[in-house]
Amino acid sequence: MHSFLSDNRDELIARCKAKVARRPNRAATPQQLANGIPLFLEQLTNTLQAEGEGNHAEGERISGPAGGDAASLSQIGVSATAHGKDLLALGYTVNQLVHDYGDLCQAITDLAVEREAPFTVSQFRTLNRCLDNAIADAVTGFSSQRDATLSHRRSVDESERLGNLVHELRNYLQTALLGFTALESGTVPISGSTGALVKRSLVGLAGLLERTLGEVRVKAEASDQCLPFSLAALIAEARSITSLSASERGCAFLVPEVDRSIGIAGNRDHLLAAVLNLLQNAFKFTHPHTEVTLHAYREGERVLIDVKDNCGGLPAGFAEMMFKPFTQGSLDRSGLGLGLSIARRSVEADGGSLTVRDVPGTGCVFTVSIPHRPL
Repeated sequence: MHSFLSDNRDELIARCKAKVARRPNRAATPQQLANGIPLFLEQLTNTLQAEGEGNHAEGERISGPAGGDAASLSQIGVSATAHGKDLLALGYTVNQLVHDYGDLCQAITDLAVEREAPFTVSQFRTLNRCLDNAIADAVTGFSSQRDATLSHRRSVDESERLGNLVHELRNYLQTALLGFTALESGTVPISGSTGALVKRSLVGLAGLLERTLGEVRVKAEASDQCLPFSLAALIAEARSITSLSASERGCAFLVPEVDRSIGIAGNRDHLLAAVLNLLQNAFKFTHPHTEVTLHAYREGERVLIDVKDNCGGLPAGFAEMMFKPFTQGSLDRSGLGLGLSIARRSVEADGGSLTVRDVPGTGCVFTVSIPHRPL
């Protein structure tokens, strides 16, 4: 049988490839499948040759004993494990993985019948043993790699969620501390706008903690907030909250008047948080004694909110990468690199988009685009 396999190796591999090609979503390079059928066929041939010469110990070293060996992998076990990991990386399922080896078995038996090549019962038992061990080890490799990938993905998701929470907590606390510092100086009354700012920040902080506790108690989809609300009121609140940050950074903060008839819908808290993130980012990176502009207006059936800064422009190729979590494009590492990622997700959750336009040598313009809703 080993001579038959060796003489017909190319034909068997071609038949397996033809079977694979007839299945949907099966595209892989020869390099990606190097641990698959061609290598297994070679190992099967070597096993049959060794056992045909009476060297059963060598046959088991190549292909493993019946039922496998948990202590150490055979040559077939090592390559099959690698093959299973390769197919997982290519997006294949366990079902497709098992079929790969089944294709070879079917190709061997079909060709043997066509060529009238007789095989002994012992040789078929060896063939089945090799297939059994290869499939078991391939599935084990596939499953272990999948579990590791899922575990890593969960870890990244948890880190990102925790980072989001810390980022929002810090924003509220920074605003409250700035307001408290102003009140502590004794130059502004606690009953004025600065006192109201501190109160809003503390209320926002309490609300954030309450929402987080609610998510811990019950992981359920939050109901959509579909009632329209005033764009002008949203921008006025964003201006009030961030005005102290602008003063602290020594930059001008320009907010053109907003048409009071313009309405938008969605999660107001999330949209406000997104705008605040963009403004904090602008104040952080704009050059001293320049200006940051917050401009909200309607354009057709869309409402646009522009946050323009004077940071000097973006590094080449950084425009899209900057929206990825934990990405920081400057030497200032005081943040977590999550603000833009959080802002984009918040906007997209309500059917909007967040983009950036680089103005080389000047700065950049972040634009929130959301559907217009009549008040």
